[in-house]
Amino acid sequence: MWEWTSETISRFRKCFTRTATFEWFAVITIGLMLRSDHLGVTSIVRELNLMENAYMSLLHFFRSEAWFIGNYMVAWVDVLKSTAVLVKESGRYILIGDGVKQPKEGRKMPGVKKLRQDSDNSSKGEYIHGHLFGGIGVLAGNETKQYCILLSARLHDGIAAIQRWWAGEMSSGDSYGEESHVVKTILDAAKVVKRLGESILLLDRLYLTRPMLVALSKVPGLSVVTKAKCNCKAFFPPGPYKGRGARPKKGPEIKVASLFTTHAAFFKEAVLNLYGADETVRYFCIDLKWGEKLYQDLRFVLTVTGTTTSILVSTDLTLTPVQIIQLYGKRFKIECSFRELKQVVAGFACHFWSKAMPKLQKFKSNDVNHANLESVTDERARRLITSTVKAIEGFVQVSIIALGLLQLVGLLFGREINNGSTRFMRTVSNSTPSERTVADFMRKSIYSVLVFLPYLPLTRIIKSKQKSAFCDNFPPKPDAYDIAV
Repeated sequence: MWEWTSETISRFRKCFTRTATFEWFAVITIGLMLRSDHLGVTSIVRELNLMENAYMSLLHFFRSEAWFIGNYMVAWVDVLKSTAVLVKESGRYILIGDGVKQPKEGRKMPGVKKLRQDSDNSSKGEYIHGHLFGGIGVLAGNETKQYCILLSARLHDGIAAIQRWWAGEMSSGDSYGEESHVVKTILDAAKVVKRLGESILLLDRLYLTRPMLVALSKVPGLSVVTKAKCNCKAFFPPGPYKGRGARPKKGPEIKVASLFTTHAAFFKEAVLNLYGADETVRYFCIDLKWGEKLYQDLRFVLTVTGTTTSILVSTDLTLTPVQIIQLYGKRFKIECSFRELKQVVAGFACHFWSKAMPKLQKFKSNDVNHANLESVTDERARRLITSTVKAIEGFVQVSIIALGLLQLVGLLFGREINNGSTRFMRTVSNSTPSERTVADFMRKSIYSVLVFLPYLPLTRIIKSKQKSAFCDNFPPKPDAYDIAV
């Protein structure tokens, strides 16, 4: 297990122009995987017993010029592709995209803006100040458990001006521009498809827009399965052409939800496994044209599960209604990954800021704060603000890799973890342990690995950053440790 982890982390060496920067990346990744508290980078220092001066080196890493954010995703996709645990549907990989809003109180942090909190929880405020991240993940797993392994999470709002300043410097030439969050999600998925291969992207109903379909038409090998709003309107295909005037692009308009009553007799019934349980689903499939002045052919699948009705949409007309229903049922797995990213590795618990950043005026509109950012003209100030954005996205990306490694270890070495001497649960509910269980198991075995597996590259890197007295005096008691390799 530890040998595989060391080898996998070593594959990220190509992302860095300096060896020292890569070594700190390895230390930070392991620290995020194993730390028992979430109190900043000092938790990594405590967990791995690093030297006191490691604190400043850890902070400097995230603003280093020896790496670019785009290289992380490329190397991470290559790692996942070689593990052979990725799930496919009709020979295509399954990608999942969604946005996540993270509250931030910092008034000198780039990207912080007023956001509407979309939640049914009455204890949450209607508006928050924070970051909007757009995430892309890929479905992976075995017959007992499946994960959405996150590939990237980028800031999608509040940094348009910053990207114009230093687009090439900040993200190795893969900046967005003025596109919306929806279009940026398609652009992120396009980068994954270019590296991974043909894929199906699962999105929620927020993303069914005309700009999304326009952006999707420029990405070969990518199709989308999403959900339509209840007031969605579409058009029937045009009737036969009579040879006079322009050929019609659409037929009569229809409110899609009306088909639940007008075509109730044509619904079919199937028992499908959705969200871990067998459900009786009634469904009706029809191909319609959608999008004002676009009129793209989409496949609509109307479903009835108990008292719940939904309208699912696919841009791929070759997918069957059952495939579309089952695929959309897997979309929620990215929400589970966001939860674990927050709770297990604290992937959004960073507070990078810059004195050069104009102070956020919370009681002013987003336009006022955007204008204040646009007014920054000093080149040094712009460079400092840009490096802060890079640090924020870099911290989240390294946290994603740390969480993904925990998920992969659980999938590949679940038996060793469940049978380990330090592993105890009264009831083992699944042969694939959770991310939190894997982190706890690895945390208990890390120091035995440092002593009894000194030849691993990861071991040498960590020991070179530790307090030498601790490493020299570590008591060698082989019978007291569970190495689990």
